Amino acid sequence: MLVVDNGSSYTDDLAAVLEKFGCAYKRMIPSEISAEELSKYGGFILSGRKRNDRLVNEVNSRIVRHAASTAGAKLLGICYGAEIMALCMGGTIRRSDIPQRNVRCTVRVSRATPITPDAGASIDVFESHTYEISRLPDTFESVGGSPDCRHEIIRYRDRDVYGTQFHPEMSRDGRRMVERFCGL
Repeated sequence: MLVVDNGSSYTDDLAAVLEKFGCAYKRMIPSEISAEELSKYGGFILSGRKRNDRLVNEVNSRIVRHAASTAGAKLLGICYGAEIMALCMGGTIRRSDIPQRNVRCTVRVSRATPITPDAGASIDVFESHTYEISRLPDTFESVGGSPDCRHEIIRYRDRDVYGTQFHPEMSRDGRRMVERFCGL
């Protein structure tokens, strides 16, 4: 598994979660990742980020397109990772009406997936973002939302390509999603 460290202050927490679940991974920053590097991995996690950067966006977009077009590849985009997934596949993001800064919220799952609980379940998550997905590309579906954010959990077609607007590494229910993702 390749963990792309985009500069989020929660990436160390993500690494700790992966280690706890025994998920083998390599952590790299975007400037270290070549196109050839992608073929070495069947799974990817895109972390959140602190600031906008052209190179970071280009590398993450390349990873999203690679995972979406490679049979059997799996991808989890976290916060910015979910936003760049939507953007590079034809969706849009916008500044949140109410920026979410280190807050807990409840997300309602609308459709069960291999990493989410059953439809109708509620999960407690940790939010910390200023932007959010405003329109999903046609190839994505929303599988979970909250009163403050419609697209909290997204999925690309019926592949193991997911995004979370929240930081799953920062809550018990979110960590369970990461564990399920690692087990795919």
